[in-house]
Amino acid sequence: MHEILIVEDEVIIRDSLSRLLRRNDFSVTAVGSVDEAIREGLQGFDLIVADLRLPGAEGTSLIPQAKSVPVLIMTSYSSVQSAVDAMKQGAADYIAKPYNHDDMVLTIQRILKRRDLEQQNCVMKREIDSRYPIKNLMGESNSILQVKDRIQRVAQTQTSVLILGETGTGKELTARAIHAQSTRANKPLISINCASIPENLIESELFGHEKGAFTGALQSSKGLIAAADSGTLFLDEIGELSPEAQAQLLRVLQEGEIRRVGSNKMQYVDIRLIAATHRNLMEMVKQKLFREDLYYRLNVMEITLPPLRERVADILPLAEQILHTLSTRLQRANYRFDKGAIKLLQEYRWPGNVRELENIIERSIILSNDQLITAQDLGLQQAASTPTSAIVSAELSLDEYFVEFVKEHQQHLNETELSARLGISRKNLWERRMKLGIPRP
Repeated sequence: MHEILIVEDEVIIRDSLSRLLRRNDFSVTAVGSVDEAIREGLQGFDLIVADLRLPGAEGTSLIPQAKSVPVLIMTSYSSVQSAVDAMKQGAADYIAKPYNHDDMVLTIQRILKRRDLEQQNCVMKREIDSRYPIKNLMGESNSILQVKDRIQRVAQTQTSVLILGETGTGKELTARAIHAQSTRANKPLISINCASIPENLIESELFGHEKGAFTGALQSSKGLIAAADSGTLFLDEIGELSPEAQAQLLRVLQEGEIRRVGSNKMQYVDIRLIAATHRNLMEMVKQKLFREDLYYRLNVMEITLPPLRERVADILPLAEQILHTLSTRLQRANYRFDKGAIKLLQEYRWPGNVRELENIIERSIILSNDQLITAQDLGLQQAASTPTSAIVSAELSLDEYFVEFVKEHQQHLNETELSARLGISRKNLWERRMKLGIPRP
């Protein structure tokens, strides 16, 4: 039962409102002034309903003292200005006297429902953070323990970090872990996926632009690098940067300077750079596709994330933690895997790595008829039954493996299912089809 505190100096209104709320199954405490309300202990209530005009102090003076407890302000001095003033001070809502009984009850129910949802979200976030923490990648295999050790060693420095790994291995999670344990943890972390920004806009997005610098530049923009000043800049898929953007990024690393598009002035920034890619940057350097001097500036400390297929011992613990996290988020408790599902999870090759594992488990929870996840719920039988040698070779590059996997499965999977298996979006699947020349059947 929700606890409501009424703060109203007029006895008739106070008693009438108390009776109304009790009839609607609320527990009510009623007082006549702000001082009396404070003596009751504001934090012990779910909602405070306070008159605006009270002896000694206005009802709005309770708002900062109530902190997380919402305050509904009511007044007979109804005006647009008083409503605006109350809301500006942080009131949850505003109702004018004389109020309609149904309107009062509905307003209170709406405020309490919103508060309950916010509290549930906070509890859920704490649960997710404890089970799926940003500061630690999940897993206890030797390869992931080495990654964790390297994160701890480099986090407290200002050194640039290059994170390598296949799609879905947790490159952004690693970058967030480094930032969270660094001296810049209370400063901004700006994450940018270089592959998602059109090439003709990448310089403007990163370095900013002046008003009128190009068609469509209707106002100035400081750029994402400037937004990361004093914090951490994470550039995902850095191998997609144009040569021009690479040259400007090198200047940022060498001199701490950026110049907006269309400007002659230099601006100084203080950033810690973390970059990531699934591509072979050294090979790109040899092919003159990536600047050698920028590569060596980035590659001061390298962290290589192992693919999930090389962390077999981690698959089941990861799956169980993800299952708990997602079932909590979806408000479906006590889900577990049966023996067939466990066997399939451990045998599957996981081309989309941890991201694919998360997608598969979330889909399984939604499709499952009960709290036991079966092999059929996972929907991986076809992929798992295909001989490994027919799908993947240790000598294949990531792009070659992608081509083999798509050609192998596109006859019996639609684009949504195929992208889910790969742990990528449908848009990303289409883009890689175009890039690698794989037409849809």
